[in-house]
Amino acid sequence: MKTIPKPLVLANQWTIFLSVIIALLTQSAWILLIPLIANLSSLVTGFHPILIFVKRFLTKPANQYPQEDYAQLRFNQCLAVGFLFTASVSSLMHWSILFNATTIMVGLAALIAILGFCVGCFIRFQYQQWHFRRKNSNMQ
Repeated sequence: MKTIPKPLVLANQWTIFLSVIIALLTQSAWILLIPLIANLSSLVTGFHPILIFVKRFLTKPANQYPQEDYAQLRFNQCLAVGFLFTASVSSLMHWSILFNATTIMVGLAALIAILGFCVGCFIRFQYQQWHFRRKNSNMQ
């Protein structure tokens, strides 16, 4: 199973959260482009510039940190990219309600994840349970 060290995951979550705070305070989406481009790049090419930078500061080998599931993180990245993209486009379109709503949602999800509960993990788990129940009910 492929994993990622938790400090790298936290660095990404903090980047999203701090970008959201700045974007909401300034009512400008340009700062959201930092986590958007980094996470989109990771999804498309596997290269995450923020994590590459932060990895330099790890004091132990990466495998000695608590690990996070790669598949779950990719799911969470898809959600984050969707919300960050929607916030960015809505800012360009001057749709302030949608900009604020999507920015707040992705920021809250990042903050809650930093505090220890992963909203994306919960959503993915519920989807997997629904899919499993649906598959098994069709087999009977």
